[in-house]
Amino acid sequence: MDHQDQLDGTSSIWSSPADDQVLLDADCSPTKTCRNMVGVTFDGFAEPGTDLHTAWRATLEREGKISNDAPTLRELVLGPGDA
Repeated sequence: MDHQDQLDGTSSIWSSPADDQVLLDADCSPTKTCRNMVGVTFDGFAEPGTDLHTAWRATLEREGKISNDAPTLRELVLGPGDA
């Protein structure tokens, strides 16, 4: 497909009647779900005998994404102060 074909295709979309735009939106809507997440789980993420919370925390610590001196969520939202 050359540049002119691309321009012609784009021009035809922009100049199409409103009814065609509705059909195009129905087929290509960004709100249309295209993934099937039914079978997605975190099974196997944690080592046997370890709960998922502990495994997730260990992964974050290993990747340097957890800091023990970080403020709490409460402090981030409300600011530092008495409990």
